[in-house]
Amino acid sequence: MRNQTSSRTLRRLALLSLSASGLAAVASAQVSFSIDWHSPTVGMPNPCTGVPITEGDILTPVGFAPAFGPLPPPCIGISAGMPGLSLMWSAPCIGHPGGTPCRVEVDALSYGRDHPLSPNNVMFEEYLFSTDEFAVGGIPPLMFPSVTSEAPVGDSSADVWRQGAPLPPGPVPPYAGLVGHTGAIDGDGLASGTGAVYPGTGLIEPNFPGFPNTGDNLDAFDYDQAFSGPPIFPTTGVYFSLDAAFLDPMTGTPNEGTGLAEGFTGGDILLAPAPGLPAVLWAPAPALGLNLINFQEDDLDALAIWENGSGVFEPSKQPYDWNTGVSDMVLFSVRRGSPVVGMPDSIFGIPISEGDILTTPLPTAMGGVSPFPGIFCAAENLGLTARIAGVLFNDDLNALDTLKINPNITDCNGNGVADAIDIAMGTSSDINGNGIPDDCEVVGAPNCLCDSLAPAPCANFFPTAGCRNSTGIGASLAVSGTSSVTLDDLVLSASGMPPTVPGIFFGGTAVVGPLPFGDGLRCAGGSITRFTLPALTTAAGTLTVGPGMAGTFGISVGDFWNFQAWFRDPVGPCGGGFNTTNAYSATFTM
Repeated sequence: MRNQTSSRTLRRLALLSLSASGLAAVASAQVSFSIDWHSPTVGMPNPCTGVPITEGDILTPVGFAPAFGPLPPPCIGISAGMPGLSLMWSAPCIGHPGGTPCRVEVDALSYGRDHPLSPNNVMFEEYLFSTDEFAVGGIPPLMFPSVTSEAPVGDSSADVWRQGAPLPPGPVPPYAGLVGHTGAIDGDGLASGTGAVYPGTGLIEPNFPGFPNTGDNLDAFDYDQAFSGPPIFPTTGVYFSLDAAFLDPMTGTPNEGTGLAEGFTGGDILLAPAPGLPAVLWAPAPALGLNLINFQEDDLDALAIWENGSGVFEPSKQPYDWNTGVSDMVLFSVRRGSPVVGMPDSIFGIPISEGDILTTPLPTAMGGVSPFPGIFCAAENLGLTARIAGVLFNDDLNALDTLKINPNITDCNGNGVADAIDIAMGTSSDINGNGIPDDCEVVGAPNCLCDSLAPAPCANFFPTAGCRNSTGIGASLAVSGTSSVTLDDLVLSASGMPPTVPGIFFGGTAVVGPLPFGDGLRCAGGSITRFTLPALTTAAGTLTVGPGMAGTFGISVGDFWNFQAWFRDPVGPCGGGFNTTNAYSATFTM
């Protein structure tokens, strides 16, 4: 009999937001990011070249797009040193461990081609952003997952969030939109403590407030819809900002002072014009309304730029004048401890907060009320804490991008209607109420990992996959596609198995165990079905099945399956003769 409780639970956990559209498989997108110096991924060898990761490198997920975990660490896409950004401290910092500062931190990133916002297009535009581990969220309306749900379980600082609904045209003062936010890209791509599951980048979670950090803090981010594959050093260059030098007033820990070490400040926007060429000053901090208070250093902490093609910084004089091509769109935030926090912004005259999306100052001749940046979108509208009486430090907006909504992102079933409208109009069902049309649902969380709590048959633990086999690692089951019976595009991919040995995919109608099974674990229970005939693994130790599983095996809407792969392993560590991957569960939708 089918385990209905597990079915309902996993349907609830099969949560996806931006990635519901297939972000992990979109060929026309490139995700790149950096992490801060507290992150334990700093110092780890990147799996593409073996060079240890630093907080100045621009990273990319293995495969160049987010995916469901377990995942390897990210690769270095553009180096902090030669022939990348050419930061002078890059070489001495290679190999230093996370938690030790080394004056090479990149904490804001743009390729100069972020989507230029328009007052006439707000229904089809949104922000992507990140926060650090001290953010708490909580401004209604609350959505799931969000900083509010994920921060208490340490699963927020490596994530990227998306705007929850359309905002009014900017500038948007506090409490004008209140659209909140929801999860877009995860750190590790595994289920959090709340059960939220969405594709990740290979970063480490969880990460709770305090030091030393147990997980990573995503510190800069760019989602480029125009490119795929490895990060491309664009002909327009790489725009970025470096870490400031003051102490974090919340924690008392130092920022790295990378800007001053490179001859700039943390409030400047720099441009690396080409690989191997030294960075130049593109937008000085005072032109952004920063570093104006007794020449003290502000820290620009997030960045979205649409460069108008002139190659030189032409600041916006009023919101949206970049649509005429006369100026550059430059949106940013500032780090807590920046002297400009609390100063009146130039548009509304209200105190600037760490979570605000800011723009270049509105000139006095055009109604500006201060020389400081203007608030383009107040933090409260994004579901971040700001300007609350008695609260000393507000949520810190840590990375930023602007996104043009297109069918690849919000029309996951390809019917030409945005997903939210589909659901609202009843043209798509949303039985589990997670904001994703049921015909686009993806599989749920991985299970049956051979971690230290699992009954590994001979202590052959491997915490991110199945139990260790004769290759020295555990075999991993990954998924792509959706659990839609109509689309029938689910693909199961097993890797990390011995080469040219028999293997099969099987599944059960319930989750059991984990139970010792050969040299591995079995978590597929209930009624068991083989989903392939025995086949030999490839020379690389892989095996794949799908698409077409629903049609071939008569899978119906509402069916629940927990999938695994089984393979022979005659010289495995426990002598059982065979082993298994981890498992993945799916509740099939229309």
